[in-house]
Amino acid sequence: MAGAVVAWPGWVGSEPPEPPPFSPRSGYEFARPETRAIQDDEFANPGLFWIERGAELWTVSVGDGERSCHSCHGAATAMAGVAATYPKIDEVTGRLVNLEQRINLCRTRHMDVQPYLPESDPLLSLSTYVTRQSAGEPLRVRIDGPARAWFERGRELYRERVGQMNVACTQCHDQRVGHRLRAERISQGQINGFPAYLLRWGTVSSAHRRFQFCNEQARAEPLPIGSDDYNALQLYVAWRGTGLLVEAPAVRR
Repeated sequence: MAGAVVAWPGWVGSEPPEPPPFSPRSGYEFARPETRAIQDDEFANPGLFWIERGAELWTVSVGDGERSCHSCHGAATAMAGVAATYPKIDEVTGRLVNLEQRINLCRTRHMDVQPYLPESDPLLSLSTYVTRQSAGEPLRVRIDGPARAWFERGRELYRERVGQMNVACTQCHDQRVGHRLRAERISQGQINGFPAYLLRWGTVSSAHRRFQFCNEQARAEPLPIGSDDYNALQLYVAWRGTGLLVEAPAVRR
């Protein structure tokens, strides 16, 4: 139909973004067989320890009001599908937040306690536990309305050359997908498995920590975890993976 607007996931408007140059593929497809085997084994996947810890924290009452996550949300199964929509705009501040920041906002706004430290064990445990409730759900972030400017910034960062190596995300994760770098196959850089257990570090890590590692590999100064630019980049990368199923906790090299 002449003049019709083509629908695009997460977008309402007349100027949809240019689609990614590929069909999204999870990092699982690029991992070594032994790494995939660890992820698939319910007893061998180390990330499950963070899920167990998160399940404990879900019911721990804190603050003067003796509130827990369970007090407001009930059973954690109520979180099914939630993680697949993050990062998203916080209606109070109008800023983009990821799931870890949302957890901390709940602590400060509704539980009257201090936020967890970035990348701390309790924060990643709760984040992994909440994300686990969305396992098998497709990623579906919104990039329209107030999120549009953040999306555009994320796309800009994804294409920006940085560091002494003078490389951009797109050079590896669009143009060199499937090639080998230091004995590893370059993936599309999808984040549907995060928080993920990183074998190189022996711990669960957020998407932002993985972004920092990429910056370090490019010999660029990493940004702080939770920074606006990392949130914008996370939104863009999540959008690139629209439709990929949540795997957390994935196991990656």
